[in-house]
Amino acid sequence: MKKEKKTKVVKGWWEDFKKFISRGNVIDMAVGVVIGGAFSTIVTAVTNILLSVCTWAVPGGLNGLITILPAVSANQKGLNEGIGLAQSFAKGDLQSLAQKLAEETYGADVADSLVESAKATITSNYTLYGGIYAYNQAAIINWGAVINAIISFLIIALTLFIILKVYNALKKKRLDFIAAEKEKYYQKHPEERPVVVKEEKKPTEAELLTEIRDLLKANTVNSQVTKPNEN
Repeated sequence: MKKEKKTKVVKGWWEDFKKFISRGNVIDMAVGVVIGGAFSTIVTAVTNILLSVCTWAVPGGLNGLITILPAVSANQKGLNEGIGLAQSFAKGDLQSLAQKLAEETYGADVADSLVESAKATITSNYTLYGGIYAYNQAAIINWGAVINAIISFLIIALTLFIILKVYNALKKKRLDFIAAEKEKYYQKHPEERPVVVKEEKKPTEAELLTEIRDLLKANTVNSQVTKPNEN
């Protein structure tokens, strides 16, 4: 008995699962997710191209538009202020600063491998924003990221707007073409034209209340007229 009950439960679950996955909306949703993922790749590629065009004249790109707030503790002042590794330094100074850091750490006449090691230490503690390296522990306002997000949003919105306009225009043409072809067919075969059933106009709430009021008035008048006859 227990085995039969388990079998019925499994069969019931399996039938429910088959009904669930065979629903049209589930299939449509799955197709929409796949197409949406592919479509987002296209939109991202177009956005990157337009973003590059919009920001190509900005020196160092939008990533270089940052503001480094003054240090409020020793941890925010930089890796080594004495040799120039302060809160920020120019990208072109990386090699010379790595040389100075290696010499200060290991002494004069350091090997190239030690300079490369010092460079790795610097780049692990600093982040490149355009043409400027900024200390990771410093407080930074990244204006470029904000502007980049705004431009990206506008470009994506414009791209989607254009795509939807084109899609709606093509869809309208398709529907107009289908309607024209149907009309041609019905002109040749008028007997197959569907009969248009006109819907009766339903009275509004105000009209119903007015009708009820008039009926009540009429009943009142009739009752007043018939009373003398009864006597």
